[in-house]
Amino acid sequence: MEKMIVGVDLGGTSIKLALLTNDGDFIEKWEVPTDKSESGKHIPKTISNAIDTKLKELNKTKNDVAGIGIGAPGSVRLEDGLIFAAVNLGWENFPLKAILEEESGIPVIVDNDANIAAVGEMWKGAGAGARDVVMVTLGTGVGGGVIVNGLVAHGISGAAGEIGHTTVQLENGVLCNCGKVGCLETISSATGIARIANEKVQSTSKETVLKEISSQRELTTKDVFDAYSQGDGVAEEIVNHVMKYLALVLAGVGNTLNPENIIIGGGVSNAGDLLIKPLKNYFDQFAFTTVRESTKLSIAKLGNDAGAIGAAYLVKKFITNEI
Repeated sequence: MEKMIVGVDLGGTSIKLALLTNDGDFIEKWEVPTDKSESGKHIPKTISNAIDTKLKELNKTKNDVAGIGIGAPGSVRLEDGLIFAAVNLGWENFPLKAILEEESGIPVIVDNDANIAAVGEMWKGAGAGARDVVMVTLGTGVGGGVIVNGLVAHGISGAAGEIGHTTVQLENGVLCNCGKVGCLETISSATGIARIANEKVQSTSKETVLKEISSQRELTTKDVFDAYSQGDGVAEEIVNHVMKYLALVLAGVGNTLNPENIIIGGGVSNAGDLLIKPLKNYFDQFAFTTVRESTKLSIAKLGNDAGAIGAAYLVKKFITNEI
């Protein structure tokens, strides 16, 4: 009988798990809270227990599982699944693969969460059929995954694809969580857009629906795009400002790699065409002619499922050797 694959998307608040078929179709999806106590040392046990419980529910055993694929935050060494650092989990040089294999008795492959999402989109999502894909996730931060000729680019210490930490504001930049100043993440993340919107509304004399909202609570990224969709001029200024910086970085990535697809994911991507249209206008200004004509900008299709699907792909590639 064909074995199942476990896909895991490890976040700071929750751990999303899924059982998938060998073709990447979902059998079951569920999630459990992330236990970050004692510098995250209980996380592998939490994952193992969650898998055990689900298998029992389905009257299955570990022998029915080909492998566990897991996407984790931070810089990851693919060969041995070592997490160099995942600040929000409290990990430093954490051997996730080794510990989880010992806890679960199942083969494990680990990669960075943004890389895994990119792999998922390449296999089943917006980049289906492509071999050269860059994915940028716009959420609380800005993550990135780079795939060249079907393989994830990791770099010498697992930090390839850290697009969000490209410095874009050389003067008067904002401090980033990474310790640098003026990173793209401080502008184009959901956090960055909300910060810029709140500052803009305080300083502008122009009429905007955002002023009324901000008098009651802090503005969110959704507020900005909702106002922008209704033709609000100040919201349009904010969106253009943010997209200009994002396009500048993506044009640089495009000029370096010339991927078939640059895919935008994460919560901010829910804005859809409202995001893509201004982004494409600026990208066309900044990108090399050939890149402008051949690299497509698109919104991710898989949403929160991208991580689990990408994790399943890596099990097929590195554990069962079917790809």
